[in-house]
Amino acid sequence: MTLSPLNARRWRNFKSNRRAFWSLWLFLAAFGLSLVAEVIANDKPMLVSYRGELFFPAYRFYPETAFGGDFRTQAIYRDPAVQCLIVSGGRQECWDDPAGITAQAQTGTVNGEAVERGWMVWPPIRYHYRTINNVGSAPSAPDARHLLGTDDTARDVSARVIYGFRTSVLFALIVTGISSVLGIAAGAVQGYFGGRTDLIFQRALEIWGSTPSLYVIIILFAILGRSFWLLVFVTILFGWPALTGVVRAEFLRARNFEYVRAARALGVTDRVIMFRHILPNAMVATLTLMPFVVTGAISGLASLDYLGYGLPSSAPSLGELALQAKQNLQAPWLGFSAFFTFAIMLSLLVFIFEGVRDAFDPRKTFK
Repeated sequence: MTLSPLNARRWRNFKSNRRAFWSLWLFLAAFGLSLVAEVIANDKPMLVSYRGELFFPAYRFYPETAFGGDFRTQAIYRDPAVQCLIVSGGRQECWDDPAGITAQAQTGTVNGEAVERGWMVWPPIRYHYRTINNVGSAPSAPDARHLLGTDDTARDVSARVIYGFRTSVLFALIVTGISSVLGIAAGAVQGYFGGRTDLIFQRALEIWGSTPSLYVIIILFAILGRSFWLLVFVTILFGWPALTGVVRAEFLRARNFEYVRAARALGVTDRVIMFRHILPNAMVATLTLMPFVVTGAISGLASLDYLGYGLPSSAPSLGELALQAKQNLQAPWLGFSAFFTFAIMLSLLVFIFEGVRDAFDPRKTFK
């Protein structure tokens, strides 16, 4: 794909900002890994070989009976007895002595009889964010099994951080994208047409801005229950005016410029003038506020989770991890995990948007 000269110059300017450029790659790497979190942290193996047949438990449901067990419920692959069934080819003796039968099956025989030995391919972290581990007291300190320890319900912190990072970024991208489109469109209409249109919009924004959003969230969650998409909807509902003011100001300033008057005289439609001629010049001021919208969405989600009005309690949440850190001061690894995840994620996003802002600024040229 060939870039236009203008976009090529913007890309060169962005690459010249080394901090923003490397922050972009680091963030994309972290976000890309979080998108395949099921391959990194899961309590189900990626691949199982049983009696010469391949199974994919991480992506499909298999009952325990598929591996020679007695129950039609989903197999618990971390159970030593289920692992013994897979390795030994479905030997029922596994229920009595799973460790012993597994050790025999590793040699290809059980009680002197040849068996078709099975195997499993596990992800690097053998815990899902919902997995409750038998670790004795909880929260437990980091060790070889749990690199970041466990929380107060014995769930692996590293798995919850990976899934929580994905949830936070996806939430922020969805909210920022939709809110920006709505806010920029509203600000453009206000600033370009002015007069009574601008006056009505301003009064409506003042009324809407004075609405107590936390009360609305509490009421909606009490009626409809907590969910990811309901939280996205409510956040967009109260977040879209964030960019309206700065876009309105840019359009009020630019609508009487000579090139806008010339376009009107030539019969160019208002929509084309607004979004093809004026909006690109207003993007610098808009992108200056964009980092605050993104980081505000992430911080808002964490704050609601911290207060108990965010995602469902079983969902992976960095805010819920911070709440556990406050409630378990004797477990500092919880606080360190939440702090460094937030610090790294928000810093990378701010650096990236600084580079994007400078790339769109025609007054800045990097060598």
